[in-house]
Amino acid sequence: MESKIKLFGFNNLTKSLSFNIYDVCYAQSRHEQQEYMAYIDDQYNADRLTRILCDVAEMIDATVLNVSKFDYDPHGASATLLIAEEPPVAGTCKTYLAHLDKSHVTVHSYPEYHPENHVTTFRVDIDMATCGEITPLSTLDYLIGSFDSDIITLDYKVRGFTRSVDGTKLFIDHKITSIQDYINADTLAKYNTRDINVCDANLFHTKMLKNVVNLDDHLFNTDDCAFSPEEQQLIKERLHREMIEIFSGLNIH
Repeated sequence: MESKIKLFGFNNLTKSLSFNIYDVCYAQSRHEQQEYMAYIDDQYNADRLTRILCDVAEMIDATVLNVSKFDYDPHGASATLLIAEEPPVAGTCKTYLAHLDKSHVTVHSYPEYHPENHVTTFRVDIDMATCGEITPLSTLDYLIGSFDSDIITLDYKVRGFTRSVDGTKLFIDHKITSIQDYINADTLAKYNTRDINVCDANLFHTKMLKNVVNLDDHLFNTDDCAFSPEEQQLIKERLHREMIEIFSGLNIH
């Protein structure tokens, strides 16, 4: 933050960021769909997701108190970090710290496909809740770059209040008009974006859709030379339809 507000006691504001990404891929056969699912499980297993979350914790100057991670059968993985703004005090139990700090970072992965559709989708949900002065918004460029992000949905909410030394309630302690304020301009240039912001409620929502569909980036275990121009156009239309439906939250008929 550019300048610090003098507070009375602990900063009780809770800042929550939900980061949701989709990677859309075209797999030519049922076998390739299954290979794609296995590839995703290998590339985004619980260990790698945990490393990403630990990087995020380091970026926001948070201390990792505890880690929980799992790989699931048949697909998917999860990781959760309990974090604190300050290092834990020696001899203090973790249960007490969990109630004190109320800060965590979680990630869940959801590979998905349908046997009658060649389009497969990989979704990642990341949720961060921090209290005190730290905010997760500064990690957005890193998170977007950590995944193949075709569609991104972001929700940011500041809850609670803290007090200045004169007793005035503060319901937010940093300037924000849009989540886009915290995303690099070069990153934003790659996406079509849409905002729904309720500034009076400290509630901010941003959707992002990649504005160029490069077919080679969405083919699994093959390249566009394997398809005729007509087939390439059909695949692009399928991919675009999938992305538009996810971005809008509506089925296209």
